[in-house]
Parts: sequence; C-alpha cells; structure tokens
Amino acid sequence: MSKRSPLRRVVTYGGALLLALFWFAPFVLVVVGSVLPEVNLVSFPPTWFADPPNLQTYDYIFTGKIPESFEQRGALRSMISNEVRDVPRAILNSLVVATAVMVINLIFGSLAAYAYARIRFPARAASFNFVLMSRLIPTVAIAVPYYLIVQTFGGINTYWALIAIYSVLTLPFTTLVLTLYFRGIPEEIDEAARVEGASPWRILRDITIPLALPSIIGAGLFAFMLAYSEFLFALFITTTRERRTLPVILGSLSANTDVTWNMLMASIAVGTLPTLLLAIPVWRFMVRGLTSGAVRG
Repeated sequence: MSKRSPLRRVVTYGGALLLALFWFAPFVLVVVGSVLPEVNLVSFPPTWFADPPNLQTYDYIFTGKIPESFEQRGALRSMISNEVRDVPRAILNSLVVATAVMVINLIFGSLAAYAYARIRFPARAASFNFVLMSRLIPTVAIAVPYYLIVQTFGGINTYWALIAIYSVLTLPFTTLVLTLYFRGIPEEIDEAARVEGASPWRILRDITIPLALPSIIGAGLFAFMLAYSEFLFALFITTTRERRTLPVILGSLSANTDVTWNMLMASIAVGTLPTLLLAIPVWRFMVRGLTSGAVRG
C-alpha cells in the first residue's frame, strides 16, 4: 500500500475509531447508566429510555435522599448501602494525597533532574540508573514490606504514609522525564548566566524551570493521576472508612450487593470528574511536555 492509498486511510481511520470506541464507550455507559433506573438497565429486551433520565443517584450520594425508584413496585432491590455516602469523603482523601504527591514530585523531581542533567558528581550515572531500575520491581513484591514499615512507624490510616509511598513510586518517572528535558536545554544558556554571576539555584529557578515548564506540568499531572487512582497500597494502609481513598471505596462498592448498578455508575462518574476537570484544560500542554522530554533525550 502506498502512503496515500484509500485502503491505507481506511485502515488508519478505522483503527483510530475502534481505539476511540474502546476508550470512550465505558465512560459513556457509566454516564448514561448513572441517570437511569436500574430496572431499565438490567431489563431484557433493553428499555433504557423507557423512563426519563434523572439525577436521583447523585442526589443520594451527596445528600442521602433515597431515590424514588427504590420505593416503586418492581425495583430490583429495596435496600441501598450507606457506603455510597462515603464517596465524597473518599474523593477528598484522594485529592489530598494526590495533590501532596504532585507537589513533592514537582519540587524534588526538578531538583534531582537538574542535578543529574547539569551537575557532575561521583556515581552520577550509577545513582541515576538505580533510581530508574527501582521502578522495575513489581508493586506487589514491595507491598507487604512497605506495610510492615508503615505499621512499625504508626502510619496506618494516615495521609503521610500514602503520600510517602506514592512519592517513592512516582519520583523515578518524574526524574527521568525532567532529566531528559533539562539535558536538551543548551548548556550555553547556563554558562552565560554563570558569567553574569548567577548561582546554580538562580539558574534553575529563573531559566531552567521556565524553559521546561511544559514537561514539569506534564510530569506533575501524571504523578497526580497515578496517586489518585492507586488501589493496592491504599487498600493495605487504610482500614477505616474515614481514611479510605476513592479506588478502595469503588472496589468495595462493586462487591456490595446492596449497591445498584446505577448507583455504582454514579459513584464512578463523580470520582472521575476531578481528574477530568484537572486534565482536560491542560491535556495538550501535558502531552507536549511529556513527549518533548522523551524526544529531547
């Protein structure tokens, strides 16, 4: 096939369409299912739009008001779990942890990347490789050791334990991306600043960081999303409802027989909203920052 052949275009756009459906269809199903009564969702043949959509499931999540569909004859369940009411608090917990992890990545990732990109010190290459190889260890393999460490220091059901673990897991990637980007910035700029009497700290603050801002924002948001959606360590470290993060609550809801499908989908939609509001406005900025760092390296 030539590069401009119709068949090639059909294959390319057809593949792109399939990928788009694969990624967006579940989210569309979640949004649609969250505003319909469950009897409409599980009926066969499908009667999805036999009744008008409503926001009663969202109303219950935030106010505790029982949806009318649960009191109507023919409803599949007469009970509804109070655990759904934990979703707003779980979102807040996830936001607190993820924001702290993002800030730590921005500060320490930038400092470490600048050191690896610009400062020559003994064992620089060895320590850089060690940092990167630390992420090759499967997360499951270090879950129990981390739990024992956290338990020893009294970190169960604390924010700081999750923040520390997530920072350790995300900093290698942030350091890699920013190091590659910093190395792509001409050293002549630093040398000119040093001639004018600028210190390494001032060069980093006034020159390097502004030039690398796309990569810094991209790496920070990536760390935020990883921390926001992490499940395994949050399951181990948090044991009370007050400290559960969103992924743990959603996992518990999916196994709870008192939670209807439309209530579960509404919980998922509410939990996804913060990341969408954060990522969509700067998505192109984020992708450009991450990819440009890789290309420059």
